[in-house]
Amino acid sequence: MPTALPPSRSARWLAWLADIRDVFTSLKLTIVLLVFSMVLVFAGTLDQVNLGVWAVQEKYFRSFIVYVPLGPVAIPAFPGGYTVGGLLLLNLIGAHVYRFGFAWRKAGTVLTHLGLIVLLVGELLTGLWQEDYHLRLNEGETKNYAESFRHHELVVIDSTAADFDDIVAVPEGMLGAKATVQHAKLPFRVVTKAYYANSSLHMRAGDAAAAAGPQATAGMGDHVTASPQPVTHKPDERNIPSAILELFGTEGSLGTYLVSGHFPTLQALSYAGRTWKIGLRVQRAYQPFSLTLLKFSHDTYAGTDIPKNFSSRLRLATPGGRDDREVLVYMNNPLRYAGLTFYQAGFENNDRTTILQVVRNPSWLVPYIACGLMTLGLIFQFGLHLFGFVRKPAVATTGSAAVPAPAGPAGRSALAQLT
Repeated sequence: MPTALPPSRSARWLAWLADIRDVFTSLKLTIVLLVFSMVLVFAGTLDQVNLGVWAVQEKYFRSFIVYVPLGPVAIPAFPGGYTVGGLLLLNLIGAHVYRFGFAWRKAGTVLTHLGLIVLLVGELLTGLWQEDYHLRLNEGETKNYAESFRHHELVVIDSTAADFDDIVAVPEGMLGAKATVQHAKLPFRVVTKAYYANSSLHMRAGDAAAAAGPQATAGMGDHVTASPQPVTHKPDERNIPSAILELFGTEGSLGTYLVSGHFPTLQALSYAGRTWKIGLRVQRAYQPFSLTLLKFSHDTYAGTDIPKNFSSRLRLATPGGRDDREVLVYMNNPLRYAGLTFYQAGFENNDRTTILQVVRNPSWLVPYIACGLMTLGLIFQFGLHLFGFVRKPAVATTGSAAVPAPAGPAGRSALAQLT
């Protein structure tokens, strides 16, 4: 008998690719990924008590791998949201391309699944692009910037001019990496000696040389020092960073400064015939327009203290008066302007201060498009089945058996005999 030839290398490659295709298009993979999704949602919901909303999103849903601490080491424990969502996306697209095919009777199913794909892509874009800030305004106050919830920045300000500040802002990530800052607008360079993502301040005591870590020699730090604290993720607590910076000019060191989010004001120094300010502050996002709080209203139901409505009457103004108008922001009625959305988020100071949440999300329309596609697909598919059911021919029944009614006179005669 002739012996079978071993499969060629190309045949083995094709078989291997077919196995991979079958895995990515299988219903078993869909079920496993849906279970993983439920586990992620359940674990993230429970962990909000310890980490808060922001940290949970980053740890569970906007990551490829979920790490858990094991002593001093973090070990990979579970696939993250990006991994699960990406595999679900590949599984859904692969199943449609390979197994489902396309016919007009399946258009509703295709639209529904397309909406799900758009929803998954929209969540990815939101995680990558969305920025969240807050804006606090007292009645009568005007601002043209919003502030970050969690991030800080180092600012070096040339305040020599009476009517204008020239600001150089450095993200705190550069301080954490101890990168040297040399900017064209600065006549000196900034070298980070130490950076603490969360810190506390206390008075310096004893010999400064005996203190642990680098110490400041100028500014507010000549009598105050910072010590690192554990980073917190709790929603009712904040991380307040501090850093030790040394400034170098053309003639050498200009001194070592302690900058901290604990300081209420920036520190002043003079160099190269100009006046400078330096310090850490909450990261700002400046806008080409300003908002003024005209009035904040806290309405309650008559005779009770139960809140009925919170609203902020604002004046929106742009340079040159191109756009100058009053707007009302209240619950479920945000202001959308210049790619930003302003939501009514809170209040303080005995109803004289409003707190607006400011969101920049270029993909904010994607979830609406996804829901529209899924709704249209479900309506089409349901309508198609309903139309087919209504058009079914009548049947005659005897007991529990269904007997089709034949067409023509013979059919009518047979039906008469049955009845």
